[in-house]
Amino acid sequence: MAGTFYAVRIPETSAAETAEIADRFSFEPMTVAMPAGFEKKTIRKVNKAYEHIDAWISSVGAGIAMNDVDGDGLANDLCITDPRTDQVVVTPSPNREVAYRPFALDPAPLPVDKTMAPMGCVPGDFNEDGATDLLVYYWGRTPIVFLAEDEDEDEGGDGKGKSLAPGSFRPTELLPGKEGPRYTGPLWNSNAAAVADFDGDGHDDIFIGNYFPDSPVLDPSKDGDVVMNDSLSHAQNGGGGHFFRWTEHGYEKTDGSLPQSISHGWTLGVSAADLDGDRLPELYLAHDFGTSALLHNTSRPGRIEFAQVKSVHSGTVPKSKEIGRSSFKGMGVDFGDLDNDGLYDMFVSNITTSFGIQESNFAFIGTAGSRAEVRARLEDGEAPFEDRSTDLGLAWSGWGWDVKTADFDNDGVLEIAQALGFVKGKNNRWPQLQELATANDALISNPTWWPNVQEGDDLAGSQTMRLFAKGEDGRYTDLSPALGLAVPVPSRGIATGDVDGDGRLDLAVAHQWGDPGFYHNVGEDAGAYLGLRLTRPSGSPAVGAEVRVTLPGGTERVSRVDGGGGHSGKRSSEVHIGLGHDVRGPVDVRLTWRDRTGDVHEQRLRLSPGRHSIQLGTQAKEQ
Repeated sequence: MAGTFYAVRIPETSAAETAEIADRFSFEPMTVAMPAGFEKKTIRKVNKAYEHIDAWISSVGAGIAMNDVDGDGLANDLCITDPRTDQVVVTPSPNREVAYRPFALDPAPLPVDKTMAPMGCVPGDFNEDGATDLLVYYWGRTPIVFLAEDEDEDEGGDGKGKSLAPGSFRPTELLPGKEGPRYTGPLWNSNAAAVADFDGDGHDDIFIGNYFPDSPVLDPSKDGDVVMNDSLSHAQNGGGGHFFRWTEHGYEKTDGSLPQSISHGWTLGVSAADLDGDRLPELYLAHDFGTSALLHNTSRPGRIEFAQVKSVHSGTVPKSKEIGRSSFKGMGVDFGDLDNDGLYDMFVSNITTSFGIQESNFAFIGTAGSRAEVRARLEDGEAPFEDRSTDLGLAWSGWGWDVKTADFDNDGVLEIAQALGFVKGKNNRWPQLQELATANDALISNPTWWPNVQEGDDLAGSQTMRLFAKGEDGRYTDLSPALGLAVPVPSRGIATGDVDGDGRLDLAVAHQWGDPGFYHNVGEDAGAYLGLRLTRPSGSPAVGAEVRVTLPGGTERVSRVDGGGGHSGKRSSEVHIGLGHDVRGPVDVRLTWRDRTGDVHEQRLRLSPGRHSIQLGTQAKEQ
């Protein structure tokens, strides 16, 4: 037995090896300024049917986005959803020399009441005027787009951007409905959003992923008309997803874009990336309580449509670890080239707590040899990926949520930041949750049968975020304790961006029922990098534009302008690619993008390491 243990046990990184890897990184924790004057709470008022699990119902809503909101050319603004106040806060990054006062977005005159709560914020240019707007999604109502008002622009031309204040944004309904002092629209319960040009017409569309079905989850005056998931492994009674297609007259809700079999999932995360090179982004839906889905984009201009693809079933791979068949939970997802073969891979967060619920994170690594092969296999309904999380040291971490791949030390290899933790308290509720996990599916859709999870109860409450970095042996190691990131407060959203333009990606973390965290990257041993601000002639981020860098040795690095995806964290829309320590001069860069008419363009440039602003119209022009 002892021999078998040593033969099959997973390798562990030694303390000395961990310290050596950690020496490549350094982060300075900084305090995020938040507005005063709002009453704070520690738990939400909920539908009476949920009162005995009100801590569970109150376990989401902390979100954070990092981007250039004031137009000063740097991603040094944060948009934070704070469940302690149920406010959406715009605040400068902590290390700004010239900063505005933090403030909460005012949705008036649109109706918002105490039965609603914001869940996330997505910066983007939704009316294509060149200014950054803010899309906010909620529980208890449909999303609101806060459009930037032109009159707040700084007319001095000093490059400092506009002076942000509560009146800088005009709230607009994403889904128009009846006007009036009281909200009477659909009771959406949204937990994820992604922005991309899904139909290839040259304009950014919006996907909203809902968790609970339309129902009064946060209305304490109601007792009932709510449900829980009808299965712990293949629930089909969730809120599902909704697409909004851009039109010149505003966003238009479209139906029938998702396959029926996955159109009613319990969505917690979503991410978009063009996997096969046809300039249409694929979509990964991270569903709680059931099968997550990788969707091949088969859209055409004016029609958004996706087809589900699945891994080839194998007798040697558990069904639970195959794309399209997994019964594991999907809490967050991000695309990134984890093995540096020039093709996108995926990291998916799950619940992975020893002596709790031990599932697995997924590191879905591509098995195709080229984008042409990826396209052919997707067209055949096959997902050309296999999970290698165990071999890479990424399978287990804790109760996972948002995840972001990023190169924090510019060595050309992506790190992985993952939010962890669920409900923090003193009373251990793992035994009761384990009983629920073995319950009959016929019972669990009724909230009555769920075990108590209330204020003071604990489920993975002391788990800390992870920062995985790859060692020389090819396995990832968690560096968060060594780098001072292991704050024992449940985290939800993760955002990355270079807030001060120094070539090092910074990190922001949204904590559930705690202060947000900001970590200024001050690593001294960073390699060379490319930081690209890719915009359209109007000044809008060129969402979906792809960057391929060929290094002197012939290897490629790939990234794209991300319009916003994940769970509740949204990275900057700038492209950041680490080049390593050996690059000194210009590198070959291939840019691919769609213009506003939907036409695809490709252009090769020679760019020196550092920051560049490039306008993408019919040609790429450095500004």
